[in-house]
Amino acid sequence: MHPATKISLIITTYNWPQALGFVLRSLEYQTDKNFEVIIADDGSGPDTKQLIKNFSDTSEITVKHFWHEDDGFRVAAARNGAAALAEGDYFVFIDGDCCLMPSFIASHRKLAEKKWFVAGRRVYLKKRFTAKIFKKAWRFFNWPSCILFIMGLTGQCNRPFQFLSIPQSNKARKKQAKKWEKVQTCNLGVWKEDFYGVDGFDESYEGHGLEDSDFTVRLIRSGVHRIDADYCSPVLHLFHSRSIPGREGKELKNPEYFQKLLESDRFTAVQGISCRLSRESF
Repeated sequence: MHPATKISLIITTYNWPQALGFVLRSLEYQTDKNFEVIIADDGSGPDTKQLIKNFSDTSEITVKHFWHEDDGFRVAAARNGAAALAEGDYFVFIDGDCCLMPSFIASHRKLAEKKWFVAGRRVYLKKRFTAKIFKKAWRFFNWPSCILFIMGLTGQCNRPFQFLSIPQSNKARKKQAKKWEKVQTCNLGVWKEDFYGVDGFDESYEGHGLEDSDFTVRLIRSGVHRIDADYCSPVLHLFHSRSIPGREGKELKNPEYFQKLLESDRFTAVQGISCRLSRESF
């Protein structure tokens, strides 16, 4: 990708401003500065809004904030809403509990190819290590990779070898070109034209699970294939419990939606970003 191409970093969040604050701080250390930020807010309260405003007021990074009402887990809709505000030609999706190493944006720029999407990795930080980060306000995302590697070897996080710059050939990175399995939108890069080509995320999916798999399957069917970003600036996932009170239940329909997709040859969303844009035009 050309250095002049702007990247839109889309960050999904819900009511965890403490974690989002660390994610936003990690953006200040990016070696590649040619990006904007859009927060895809799935209904957070005023503390998150204030945090975003404070960061935007003091940072040179362009920050936009998409918000919709809290009506359960509607991440697909939040991401589409944020994407509609994006001005970049390339989208990178992460979650609001995933901090970025300084080379993150640069790594996605380097790997981006037309008609390919980039599937990045995630490193899980352990509970005690995350608690120390919050208590001591460590800028751990800016630590040398060798230190993070040692932290992994000593049990502070998983996948320590993701911190090593192990050379990968272009062929090796594309060996799973048509596989949708284990692609996650906590670290995913896709061209704007390809995102709109499949009509974005399917907002039919509510509740946790399978909205990212649905999106990936449709991308591959449309002729956009997968590049793996192994050993290339993974996101650093802060520890949290998996369930959020009051946000469960709606995901019961998601497996049915996904099965119907697999049984079809469809590559556009049932309720995609075009539906949102049509509504907003009136």
